[in-house]
Amino acid sequence: MLASFKQYLEHLQLEQLLKKVGASDPETLAKTVEHFTVKEGEKRDQIVKNYFGQSGKRRIVDTITRCLLEQPRLPLEGKVLDVGAGTGFFTVRVARKVKAEIPDVSFYAMDLTPAMLLSLAKKKADIVPFVGLAENIRGSIEQTRKHFNIPFKFDAVFSTLMLHHSTSPERVFESIKDALKKHGKAVVVDLCEHSFEEFKAEMGDVYLGFKPENIQAMARRHFADVKVEKLPGIRCESSGRSAEIFIATMKNFP
Repeated sequence: MLASFKQYLEHLQLEQLLKKVGASDPETLAKTVEHFTVKEGEKRDQIVKNYFGQSGKRRIVDTITRCLLEQPRLPLEGKVLDVGAGTGFFTVRVARKVKAEIPDVSFYAMDLTPAMLLSLAKKKADIVPFVGLAENIRGSIEQTRKHFNIPFKFDAVFSTLMLHHSTSPERVFESIKDALKKHGKAVVVDLCEHSFEEFKAEMGDVYLGFKPENIQAMARRHFADVKVEKLPGIRCESSGRSAEIFIATMKNFP
């Protein structure tokens, strides 16, 4: 997988991909990709560990895993997509726990930053990575299927700390809905609203988090069953500044 993925990246023209999938703000997205490639890259795993600590990291992984395993149960050969997977820090850990319960579930990881996904591919975690835009998952898959056999529909989609990097969060929810099977479910974990403007320069953030009620409103426009709540006791911390975390769970049916 690693050799074929490297070959795939060598032929990838990111700017063309962004145009083909209808990116709303290619310039901002290009800066985001540059930020993560130059400033973080393979250091991302350690950065995430520092943000949350062992306890926070474990609770996020356990919470996502619980949501994926609760009713409706994933099929025995279910397919799960992580949107904005980065280096796969959470993807790998969630996949390991889910596969301990349902061994034949397949995991896929999509991100816009090739350098991040290359780090994931090196982990040899039996996860299929591909480059794509969260606001247009289906269009991204259409481009990727020229190289890898990625399904168009998934039994579950999850995303961890990606939404505040999106230029159009509303489109992300619509895109996730479109990528789910009829009885699929989705989990989004991200930052609650905070006031640290410097996060935009330091961390490549587009939004300074979100109010849970605004996430609820966005998700309800696309999903019949939505629940948004804060994860108590978990914060993303950096240099003495911290932001709370929320989890949104959505089902693709009433």
